[in-house]
Amino acid sequence: MFRKVLIANRGEIALRVLRACRELGIPAVVAYSEADRDSLPVRLADEAICIGPPPAERSYNALAAIISAAEVTGCDAIHPGYGFLSENPVFAEVCQECRITFIGPPPSVLSALGDKAEARRMMSQAGLPVIPGTEEPVSGPQEARKLAKSIGYPLLIKAVAGGGGRGMRIVRHESELAQALALAQQEAHAAFGDGSVYLERYLEDPRHVEVQILADQYGNVVALGERDCSIQRRYQKLIEEAPAPNLPAKVREALHKAAVRGAKAVGYVGAGTFEFLVDRNGRFYFTEANARLQVEHPVTEMVTGVDLVHWQLAIAAGERLTLSEDDRRPRGHAIEVRVTAEDPAQQFTPRVGQVTELLLPAGPGIRVDSHLYPGYTIPPYYDSLLAKIIAWGPDRPSAIRRLHRALRETVIVGVPTPIPLYLELLEHPVVQEGRATTTFLASYLNGASLTA
Repeated sequence: MFRKVLIANRGEIALRVLRACRELGIPAVVAYSEADRDSLPVRLADEAICIGPPPAERSYNALAAIISAAEVTGCDAIHPGYGFLSENPVFAEVCQECRITFIGPPPSVLSALGDKAEARRMMSQAGLPVIPGTEEPVSGPQEARKLAKSIGYPLLIKAVAGGGGRGMRIVRHESELAQALALAQQEAHAAFGDGSVYLERYLEDPRHVEVQILADQYGNVVALGERDCSIQRRYQKLIEEAPAPNLPAKVREALHKAAVRGAKAVGYVGAGTFEFLVDRNGRFYFTEANARLQVEHPVTEMVTGVDLVHWQLAIAAGERLTLSEDDRRPRGHAIEVRVTAEDPAQQFTPRVGQVTELLLPAGPGIRVDSHLYPGYTIPPYYDSLLAKIIAWGPDRPSAIRRLHRALRETVIVGVPTPIPLYLELLEHPVVQEGRATTTFLASYLNGASLTA
């Protein structure tokens, strides 16, 4: 295994990786910005090192600062968590050059999957179904209009280097195309430093289903089931569950096989997620691959008993996958909500402030991943995620009831959270019956009828 691991991230994921390292007996160093000096991962770390001032571009996204921190503290591996530099091929390549193990896929895989248009092309060649769209980035409105006629409306403009819903626009009519294209390019450039976008056909009311995979350095790839992430707002996932409800067995098996085939085609190594949209007829289409640990990974861990972070570390250290088919078979059901410092009544506006009172839930079947503590001050520089509350049950209805109970127990005073909204959603027939699509939450928030 490794001599020492640098955790180049913050918040709940830094704490999650720190705990995994301790369980495996690996010394770990938490890298932190000045804004996170008093954070829980830093408080609990055996060793921590400041990598810069609060802005992410001068700390968590500062490649040279993180490499220097690893060298100064004697780390021979870096775990990037998710976000920040976790999918940056240049960072992974610099790690290689410095003889530091990057705990994630090789730079070539990050480059291929980070370019969404290239990823679509590669997956199509591997035999995965992809939504009709452009093979290359669109140069301007004239080309976009011509391509849109062959793709058909409605269509979706997507950032080539994108993720998290940024640089995306739905276009239903040709008259909207030029303005939507300009806005998507501007947003993509601001978010990723790359304004390139491509076009694909927009599916009405699909489900968002993703497959968790693990792949070792010897070509072995396994699918660890799937997650349904359809309850989302502006492409930001809010509620995730595993297994995906009401998914025909043939579709489930085909999704798993497609993800494994795609991972092998690109030479994937590590933990990753292949994401698909599933239409009303059970047809599915590859959309993208996230070459990192997902925020929602705990629901997969809860139903399989497989520790994905342990396996990330083991694979990066050169170990072979030894998971049997029985290890990969889901047991029961798990559902997760993301608790953020956001106000749903104010368009989910992020808030900052001090957590003056805190009571996190516990009891049978409940897991909480969080970096909160009473008196913690939420900084304004980063993502608003405060906690993930996950409930497991022997079946889906019991998991929902446990999650509802857990959310009623939760007390977070000092900033607004979506917990009241989640309590409403968990009682909605569409959610209870597992019929939510990616448009469900927007319709609910707009007061539309959702009985169909």
